Amino acid sequence: MSAAPRETLPEEDQMILDAINKWLDRDVRPHVLRLDHADEYPEDMVEQMKELGLFGATIPVEYGGLGLSATTYARIVETISAVWMSLSGIFNSHLIMAACVARQGTEAQKAFYLPQFATGELRGGLALTEPDAGTDLQAIRTRAVKDGNGYVINGTKTWISNGIHGQCFALLVKTDPEAQPRHKGMSMFIARKDEGFRVSKKMEKLGYKGIDSAELIFEDYKISADDLLGGEEGRGMQAALGGLELGRINIAARGCGLASAALMDSVKYAQVRKTFGKPIAEHQAIQLKLGEMATRLQAARLLTYDAARAYDSGQRCDMEAGMAKYFASEAAVENSLEAMRIHGGYGYSKEYHIERYYRDAPLMCIGEGTNEIQRMIIAKQLIERNPA
Repeated sequence: MSAAPRETLPEEDQMILDAINKWLDRDVRPHVLRLDHADEYPEDMVEQMKELGLFGATIPVEYGGLGLSATTYARIVETISAVWMSLSGIFNSHLIMAACVARQGTEAQKAFYLPQFATGELRGGLALTEPDAGTDLQAIRTRAVKDGNGYVINGTKTWISNGIHGQCFALLVKTDPEAQPRHKGMSMFIARKDEGFRVSKKMEKLGYKGIDSAELIFEDYKISADDLLGGEEGRGMQAALGGLELGRINIAARGCGLASAALMDSVKYAQVRKTFGKPIAEHQAIQLKLGEMATRLQAARLLTYDAARAYDSGQRCDMEAGMAKYFASEAAVENSLEAMRIHGGYGYSKEYHIERYYRDAPLMCIGEGTNEIQRMIIAKQLIERNPA
């Protein structure tokens, strides 16, 4: 089984993927262990990702992006995540922000921001989560209050990807805390770092090293009304949920990449490691593990690319994205653990990549909505689409 799905891509898209594969082999793979163990931001790789156009991958061509489909994008994310998942997070959070602007922004906002996002010169992410509001976004407390021709924002956001090295964020706030239902009182701003907007701290993590996750503080931060996404209050929750559809497809593709890496490393190792006079690949216990890992990966891929195609068609795909995110993330966790068992002591060693897969995989079960929430989304959509 290859490290990427056997799907036919448009010729131009395949050329992009080929260039990414060459870059991964030449400039990324040899340095992953060192950067991951040092938790070092990959400055050089970020510059190379700019050159490859990854920061504009899904941004429309008319704004300077590559205009790739979600299907091709998922293929790219899986391929990169099989080598180093952290890199996919650096451009994914950025592209969710860009998707919010592309889908919900005014024409002036799109014309100003999207070309800068596409080149990667202006990078950032999505600022939703707060210390007391993660899955329940309607519980956020960050407040934007009208002030003349603009707003003043106060509050805290946490676990924000690209928080330190990014310059611009899609910031979810409350503009009317008394609104009912609560989501009607939520708005989103395109917030650039300026006076009153500071990074409080870098969050230390079990895995997902290299990419910066930070706490952001807003203290009397002034922002122009021109940066209110869509130019209208009350549309923030809609923008956030639209962006999360793409984010969940990305998480699913990451899960496929990790599950694939764990499987392929295990297939190779099982053929060279010998016990009782023969390669462990000839032992039934190992064969059972490899068979389960391969089947799990293939099922995760089918769900992921089904969700990507639904996204590309423009139809509502929160159920499909939720299924893909839930199953593929769990597949990554299970495959990483089985890979560690197959590798034995070497799987626990920092000289190999297996322990990194094991540390990175659980994040996918938490990020972009926990897997518990995904199952609830799936059930609610199942009922809504199949009324009695």
